[in-house]
Amino acid sequence: MSIQERRQGSRYNISFPIRLAWKDEHGREIVQEGLTENVGPQGALIFLPRTLPAVGSKVNLTVTENAEEEISVTAQVIRLERNVAHPQVALQLTDSLRLWKKKVWEYAGSILAAEKPENFDDW
Repeated sequence: MSIQERRQGSRYNISFPIRLAWKDEHGREIVQEGLTENVGPQGALIFLPRTLPAVGSKVNLTVTENAEEEISVTAQVIRLERNVAHPQVALQLTDSLRLWKKKVWEYAGSILAAEKPENFDDW
């Protein structure tokens, strides 16, 4: 039995500052800042240094790269990576897909396309 790839579109390995907010099992609001590991047209992999939300929970994700135009969307937690040194949460967007695609995903692609390749010395 093979695992079917559900991603639609490329993922860009890029680090944007983010803020993630959700309610814990006691109804208390948790707010944490972190960084994107990668962004896709319908989701992102996020590094959070402390607490991770539960799989299946709804979260508010705000990309804070541009303080004058923060982008906020709602997402669902689909997977956790509980690596003690580098905990991560995989998110799938549940709303504002067009906004995310234009303001985050396409923006990430344009940043990466504009980067110049590194010059490596020949051995």
